[in-house]
Amino acid sequence: MTPLLHNPPCFNLSHHSPNPPAKVMEVAPVPGGGAGEEDGGGADRISNLPDDNLRHIISLLPTKEAARTRILASRWRPLWCSAPLNLDCRDLTADNAAYASMVATTLSSHRGPVRRFCVDANLLADPPGATDAWFRSAAFDNLEELEFSSNQHSPPAMSIFRFSPTLRAVTVEKTALADAALHGLHFPVLKHLGLSEVAISEMSLHSLIAGCSALEHLLISNCMGVNCVRINSLSLVSVGARLTGLRRPMCPLLLGKIVVENATRLERLLLLNSGTRLHVTVVSAPKLETLGYLNDEHYYSGFSRLVLGSTVIQGLRIVDEQLVTVVRTVKTLSLNMDTLSLDRVIQLMRCFPCMEKLYIRLPKSGPSNLWRRKHRDLIKCLDIRLKTIVLGSYLGNKTQLNFATFFVLNARVLESMTLEYYADSRLDDEEFLSKQFLDLQLVNRASRAAKFYMTTNKSIRNHWEFNHVRDLDLADPFACE
Repeated sequence: MTPLLHNPPCFNLSHHSPNPPAKVMEVAPVPGGGAGEEDGGGADRISNLPDDNLRHIISLLPTKEAARTRILASRWRPLWCSAPLNLDCRDLTADNAAYASMVATTLSSHRGPVRRFCVDANLLADPPGATDAWFRSAAFDNLEELEFSSNQHSPPAMSIFRFSPTLRAVTVEKTALADAALHGLHFPVLKHLGLSEVAISEMSLHSLIAGCSALEHLLISNCMGVNCVRINSLSLVSVGARLTGLRRPMCPLLLGKIVVENATRLERLLLLNSGTRLHVTVVSAPKLETLGYLNDEHYYSGFSRLVLGSTVIQGLRIVDEQLVTVVRTVKTLSLNMDTLSLDRVIQLMRCFPCMEKLYIRLPKSGPSNLWRRKHRDLIKCLDIRLKTIVLGSYLGNKTQLNFATFFVLNARVLESMTLEYYADSRLDDEEFLSKQFLDLQLVNRASRAAKFYMTTNKSIRNHWEFNHVRDLDLADPFACE
């Protein structure tokens, strides 16, 4: 990060270059080690840990890196073979003929249990036969994490379901899950469940969710055979749903509705659809804090419908402002806007009056945003509690300036505003930056403690970047670290 370009009281305007310099971490010297040691290093304190601790560390490493720990020192050499195995077959380099043999060789040379197993059955000449033999091995008895995919949408080997008592995280992709296979299954310790392009009936999906009594994170992406998902869970913390308009001749029915009937612990609801119409109804989610991505009618040529009590939000428009249910639990909101409209944002702030973080992906073009005249009297009574505002695809044109200035002048408890510039070359222009400083009226800001940042680094996570159920396990899923 370059030095501050402007530094008036309580104001920071930072310029992040497209390739910021690498961060340097200073490591304190190890007490007792140092200059007298011929190898120039300190004591190897990690190798002094108990074997069980070292095996746990090895089990968290990718497959190849875990195996390479054997060359670190004689102390480490026997540990990999007895450590819980993290076997990601996608890391193995082999053609289809050698793929199964390489996996089998890895399993036979490793005496420890398999903790995590990731396999793409599409790379196997005989997927059911090969995987069935592996899954029946005693090494898999206490399997905790499973990722299984197949481009053929064929059902997996039945032995895959014998791990239901021990699994903590499951991701299934491009596979067909039959009703008979799922009937009566229970996953008592499963916390993460991801289903992507899976063919499954509504009955089986509801039965699967009901059988996961400890489930905290659920990602449903382009699943087939399901039109409506009803959420009834006392454990779910985050739900992500994606629908991208994908259609397959063998199963044209795709997810179109989500009904959150009773989710007492639900904190994050992420709608990851684009170009499609997804209707979501929230009946009871008393702890809902994070909501996104809401799109307006033109964003990716589709719009969704969100119902919260008596409030109906179609795209980004509240259908009837006289029938608004105030949702005070929502603290974080993310919007994708194709048409810049302060009217819509103010409507949403009235529905979510305790909102503290607002992320908006701005349109790169569009009509002027005439907000001053219409909202001159309204802003006197509107209590804006926003502390963090991030505006993505910011160009600094008059329309966007007026939009940002509204919050500069009226957000009294604002702590930071980040403007993610779409055209990075302008941040090298001192004249442009000086004009932005004046046009944003930062000297007259409502919050004297607020800091303002201009950056070319990505500041808002895009909805298509949620590719794994573990991506839902973030307190603020929209922020880019």
